[in-house]
Amino acid sequence: MGLENKHYGSTPIVDVIIPAYNEEKSLPKVLRDIPKIVRNIVVANNNSTDRTGEFAEAEGAQVVFEPQKGYGKACLTAMDWIKQQDVQPDIVVFLDGDYSDYPEELMLLIQPIIANESDMVIGSRALGEREAGSMTLPQIFGNWLATNMMRYIQGAKFSDLGPFRAIRWADLLKLNMVDENFGWTIEMQIKAHKAGLRYIEIPVTYRKRIGVSKVSGTVKGVFGAGYKIIFTIFKYW
Repeated sequence: MGLENKHYGSTPIVDVIIPAYNEEKSLPKVLRDIPKIVRNIVVANNNSTDRTGEFAEAEGAQVVFEPQKGYGKACLTAMDWIKQQDVQPDIVVFLDGDYSDYPEELMLLIQPIIANESDMVIGSRALGEREAGSMTLPQIFGNWLATNMMRYIQGAKFSDLGPFRAIRWADLLKLNMVDENFGWTIEMQIKAHKAGLRYIEIPVTYRKRIGVSKVSGTVKGVFGAGYKIIFTIFKYW
């Protein structure tokens, strides 16, 4: 696939982590569109009450169950599974299970890492094309506020907290991620900046999700995420 690079010695090992809560309608579509270069797709079934786990297994994903609800908690559980594998990945990609991102654009995110031009790549919805209505006004404002606060307080230059992202596995482990819910994405970005990792943003395409957002789809989710994001910015000041 033209991805071999002397930095890795061969085609890099890429694993994907998908935190999922009640995504039975969208997850199969996501899994089918993930490029074949990926070795393991780890779906963290975050205490779903539908057939998310069953459908993920039917599509060949490795499913781990996490009973404690929380985006970050699901990601940490998936990471624990990867740590137990005999051969560790070179790159890990995080992707949502609601089919709002285009999984095939994973190739765009991993290429700068393979070329040894970056250690972390964020898929930016702000820089890319968004389908009308794919992001709510609270999401757009929240991204603008959070990224500007990061810029002025930490000096970290981002345009989005997009969940679609790729990072070297070894670097991710060094970040010592701990957030178990809404602060996961911004914690990674702040810690990557403070650790001196090379990071860039790649424009990605974004469409209306299948189902209701667990964050922007509820008043509790909007305020909960907003509070946690601002709290996390000051926590790592």
